[in-house]
Amino acid sequence: MGILLSLDLGTEGARVGAFTDDGVALGSVHRPYPTVFPRPGWAEQNPSDWWGACVGATRELLAQPECVAAGPVLAVASSTTASTVAVVDEAGNALRPAILWMDSRASAQSDLTATFVADHPILKWSGGSDATEWLLPKAMWLQQCEPDTFHRAARIVEAIDFITFKLTGRWVGSQMNAVCKYNYDSVAGRLPQELYDALGVGELTGKLPDTILPVGSSAGVVRACAAEELGISPDAVVGVGGIDAHVSLLACGGKPEGLVSLVSGTSTAIITEIDDPCDTGEVWGPYPHALRQDKWLVEGGQITSGSILKWVGEGIMGVPREQIGSLIDGAAAVDPRSHGLLALDFFMGNRTPHRDARLRGAVVGLTLGTTREELYRAAVEAVACGTKSVLDSFARGSISCDRLVFSGGMHRNRLWQQITTDVLGIETEMVLSDNLTLRACAVIAARAAGLVGSLDEGAALFSPRTTTLVPDAALHEHYEQTYASYVELTSVLKPVMHRSVIALEKR
Repeated sequence: MGILLSLDLGTEGARVGAFTDDGVALGSVHRPYPTVFPRPGWAEQNPSDWWGACVGATRELLAQPECVAAGPVLAVASSTTASTVAVVDEAGNALRPAILWMDSRASAQSDLTATFVADHPILKWSGGSDATEWLLPKAMWLQQCEPDTFHRAARIVEAIDFITFKLTGRWVGSQMNAVCKYNYDSVAGRLPQELYDALGVGELTGKLPDTILPVGSSAGVVRACAAEELGISPDAVVGVGGIDAHVSLLACGGKPEGLVSLVSGTSTAIITEIDDPCDTGEVWGPYPHALRQDKWLVEGGQITSGSILKWVGEGIMGVPREQIGSLIDGAAAVDPRSHGLLALDFFMGNRTPHRDARLRGAVVGLTLGTTREELYRAAVEAVACGTKSVLDSFARGSISCDRLVFSGGMHRNRLWQQITTDVLGIETEMVLSDNLTLRACAVIAARAAGLVGSLDEGAALFSPRTTTLVPDAALHEHYEQTYASYVELTSVLKPVMHRSVIALEKR
């Protein structure tokens, strides 16, 4: 008897969960931390806030009666947002604020990576280029714009690597993040030094983790100082975790074939695995050996989704979070065929399928009679259309979507769930149980500790409860035209958005 501890670093805060070694959830605790936006398109956090939130949430959780009765912590595993980059010294102290995943300052460096695909075919695994959010373009930006910091940095790492270091004292990287976010060659088992040299950041190799291990491996045990802070045993095993949304595939239940996991929160990630690589420049990947070692992982997503709904409701309209439910109810009562609004969801750029960091949000059709409920509904419809555009790009790449599982922040917003289902026109599933990423981390912890023989065995043990959502046929027919207008408006406004963003970048 014992506890599997899950640490999940999200955009707004850290959530820590506890599970028994046979898959029963004991509870979870969330601790927030701030994000600052010093310039348009920039977003930063303090890595010490991540660890402080993990410590506080862990101590609060393990003091609860259910956890006290369950026994000691046997193993720990973490997941974090991907492409959130910490720049630190060898002891893990930050030399500057971490550059958050949604930060788009490295768009010019991202564009440059696309010109090297002919000479460096490893870029084909990411669709021909690196996204502006990823570690490599951000490291290039640091080298060019903050060269002193770049050269002083002992480590330039993903947030997951930072947390693993805080737990173990070792710089161990997740193969998932390495393959998906800084072009690690998982087939040859090496970093792409030649690509880094060509891009002018050859020093980066020595600043990345010393060892790259697959998800579910053991990174070691919790070191004494971390154990004391967290209030756990120093001999607890630390499992190698990965990207929050990507590991969710381990906690959806059922067979992996045709499974697509949609994890919503500040952003939306849409993840699946396939047996053989596809040839498409619209998705991110396919990545070999990122999660299951016999699969290729495909990533699509929306940089802003739940963050848009928060911005509209809490930010612009000033509705307190505890009263958002009444706004959602009012928006649900709005007939979508009557409000006349059309919105775009690219508030911080587009990840899939446009791969365009310079797209921005928009709303057309506003009148002096537009209500806040209509505007909120239009925002939800825009996010849903963005989801459809991602899944359409999957279909164009012959990537199957036989089962679509929703999880994350969407579970608190019934309107978001239903409009997305109506726009897609297919049955979907909504996870009813606890945070799916926390559950996936428990699978990883169990595998690292040897409590299960494989990730698949653990995934079967930790299956969640879900409910089925059915689309409204009449509304789907209406939303087909809404989606066509969404695609058209994107095309029309794209050059205007580009001119505006490029002008800001030159300031």
